Amino acid sequence: MKPGTEISEIPDDWNETDPSKAAKLLNRLYSFLPEMTESSALVSIGATKGIMVKQDELHVDDISEVSVGYECGENNDILIADDEESLSTCAVSVFISKEAFDDAYLNTNVSFVGIFRFNNMDKDEMNSSVLLNQVIGIDMGTAITNLSDRIKLNFRNVTEEGIPSCRSWNGEGSLPTWTENGCDTIVSGDNVSCQCSHLTFFAVIMSPLNTTISAADLKSLNYITYIGCGLSIFFLAIAFFMHFVMRRTKASKSKEILIQLMIALFLLNFSFLTNTSVANLHSTGACQAMAAFMHYSMLVTFTWFAMNAFHLWLNFYYGGNISIQRYILKVSVTAWAIPIVLVVTLLILGKYGEIAIASEGHKTTMCWMTDDEIQYIINITYYAVVFLFTFSTLVVLLSWLYLTKTSRAGNVRVGGSSAGIWSVFGLCSALGITWGIAFFAHGVLRLPSYYIFTILNSFQGFFLFLYYYKTSEMVYEVESSGSSSQNMTDVTE
Repeated sequence: MKPGTEISEIPDDWNETDPSKAAKLLNRLYSFLPEMTESSALVSIGATKGIMVKQDELHVDDISEVSVGYECGENNDILIADDEESLSTCAVSVFISKEAFDDAYLNTNVSFVGIFRFNNMDKDEMNSSVLLNQVIGIDMGTAITNLSDRIKLNFRNVTEEGIPSCRSWNGEGSLPTWTENGCDTIVSGDNVSCQCSHLTFFAVIMSPLNTTISAADLKSLNYITYIGCGLSIFFLAIAFFMHFVMRRTKASKSKEILIQLMIALFLLNFSFLTNTSVANLHSTGACQAMAAFMHYSMLVTFTWFAMNAFHLWLNFYYGGNISIQRYILKVSVTAWAIPIVLVVTLLILGKYGEIAIASEGHKTTMCWMTDDEIQYIINITYYAVVFLFTFSTLVVLLSWLYLTKTSRAGNVRVGGSSAGIWSVFGLCSALGITWGIAFFAHGVLRLPSYYIFTILNSFQGFFLFLYYYKTSEMVYEVESSGSSSQNMTDVTE
C-alpha cells in the first residue's frame, strides 16, 4: 500500500546535502507523530522523501515487521508492505524486523519507524563513492542495537562498477565516517543486500574496480604468479635453513644483507599467496590488515634493494673492509623501519581495503590500496627513486668489471662466461632491477611487460636462492683478507 498522511516541512536551516542536518532531522522524528492521522505518512523535507510507519497496537505481541520500498513498479511509487517479498519490483527496499519494533516499544511505549532516503549526501571524510549517491537514515525514537533478526536494505539492478560494501554512520561529526561494523554485505548478481544489527545512517560504498586485461591473460598471469611465488617461498625457506642451521662459519656482511632481502621477499610472496583468501572473507578489518602487511612487505623489499646498492658503494669506498661500528644493525633498523611510517600513515587514513581486478567475465578480489592516486604517488615514486639508485650502481659496477677484465690488471683471475652470467644475474636480482620492467607497461608493450614482469619477479626468490647457492661470496664483496684484485676474482666466480 501507499503511505497515508502527507507531512511537508522545511526547516529554515535545512540543507539536503548536509549530513549534520540529516542527523538532526532523524533525532526529531518523534515530533512528527502527532501529525499522523493514519498508520503511515509520507514526509517531504524539500527534495528528501521519508516514510513514517506507526503501529498502534498496545500489546507487544501484536507488533509486526514492516517493509518500505522506493521506486516501485512502473510509476516509481513508494510502497509499504508487511513482508520484503512484496517489494521485489522496488529499486530500493528496507525491511524492519519485528524484533526492532519490539525493542522500540519496550523503550518508549511507542512503536514507530522513520525511513528517509537522502539524495546527493555523498560527501564524507574519506571522499568515498556512494552507490546511487543515496544515504538511508532509519530511526525509531531510541537506540536499537544488537538485533539478531537484522534489518535489511536491498538495492536491485545495480549497474555501477565497483565492489559494494555496506557501511553505517552514527550521525556524529560534520561528515560521515563510514564503518562496516554491524553490517554484512551480500551480493547476488546485480543485487546488493545489506544486513545490519542496528539503526542509523546506511550507504553502500563502491570500491574501485580495475579493468585491465582479458580473462585468459589474467588467468595465465595468476597461474604464473602462484607457481612462481610458491616455488620462491619453498627455495627461500631452504636458503634460510642453509644459512641459519647448516652454516658453521660467520656470514659475511654481504650475505647477511642478502638474507634480510630474502626475508622481505619471503614475506611479500607469502602475503600475496594468502591475500585472496583473506579478501574472500569480506572482513574489513582483516582485509585492511592484509593490505597493510603486503604493502609493508613490498616497501621493505624495495628498501633492501636500495640497501644492497648502498652496501656496494660503501664496499667500493672502503676497499672491501667496511669499518663502521654496528654496521649491519644500523642498516637493518633503517631498512625495516622506514616503510612502517608510510604504512601506518596510510592505515590511519583508511587507504587500505578490498579492490577488484576485472576482465571479460572474470573478477579477482584482493586486499590492497583503494586510492589509485595515493598508490601511484607512494609506490611508483618510492620504487622510481630506488631504481635510479640501484640501476646507476649496476652500470658503474659492470663498467668496472669490464675494465678490470680487459686490462687484467693486478693479476686478476677472471672466471668463465658462466660465472660472469651468474654475477650479472645475481646483481640484477639482488638490486631489484627486474621490477623496472613495470615502467614499460604501456601501449603495445603492456601485455608483454606484464608477462616478463610476472615471470621474473614471481620467481625472484628462486633466482636468489640459486645465486646464494652457487656463489661462495656475494657479487660485490669479499670480506676475507686480500687485495681489491682478489675481490674481483670472487666477484666473477
